[in-house]
Amino acid sequence: MAREKIISNYIKKLLKQDNLQDTKIKILNIGCGPGRSSEYLSQFGEVVSIEYDKFCCEFASEKTGLEIINGSITELPFDDNVFDLVCAFDVIEHVEDDQLAVSEMKRVAKNNGLLFITVPAFMSLWSHHDVINHHFRRYRLAEVKNLFSFKKDGKMIFSSYFNTLLFLPIFLFRQLSNLLQSGEKRTGSGSDFEAFKPGILNSILYRIMYFESNFINRHIRLPFGVSIMYTWKKNNQNE
Repeated sequence: MAREKIISNYIKKLLKQDNLQDTKIKILNIGCGPGRSSEYLSQFGEVVSIEYDKFCCEFASEKTGLEIINGSITELPFDDNVFDLVCAFDVIEHVEDDQLAVSEMKRVAKNNGLLFITVPAFMSLWSHHDVINHHFRRYRLAEVKNLFSFKKDGKMIFSSYFNTLLFLPIFLFRQLSNLLQSGEKRTGSGSDFEAFKPGILNSILYRIMYFESNFINRHIRLPFGVSIMYTWKKNNQNE
């Protein structure tokens, strides 16, 4: 999956910058869902996984064999200053009090620990996908930065939109879908491509998304996109 590759490649770069590439770091993966993100994060160190949905937690544990803790990002069941890397991939948008969620992530990170989040971008892309997945909001980069700069307790490492090349077709598809589905209850997962069969389309989408990894790994910020990635380091005072 292209998203997984983009995140994995960027974490490799992030750890290399901090001279942690040869260290078995302690990682917290918040909102691990079915567990795949915990599996690929394990290449970087010891992963502790937490999932809010109890059914999903049990399913992921059974599927992956990993120990997954049932808990909330707004009340993390860990002491202060425990983890080298705290991740929350597409989680913050599910939380009404997103400021508290970020504060909890900061609390459990070690001094000089890293935080890495992804969130969906732009309310103009709001659609059935967001409703069915119980999102409270979509973000702009400035709004994410404000969440992290609430206290002067660290600094941003890198921020960017991504899934940029697919932004225009997804925007047009969602606008048209919202217009056509107005007043109707839509069923299904909410995916923009649920009507298409897998195969060649998946291969094309993979190549388009993975191409963006070349920019992100060079810290080249993309000006817009369907999603946002944001990395932050604790205890550097110049936010």
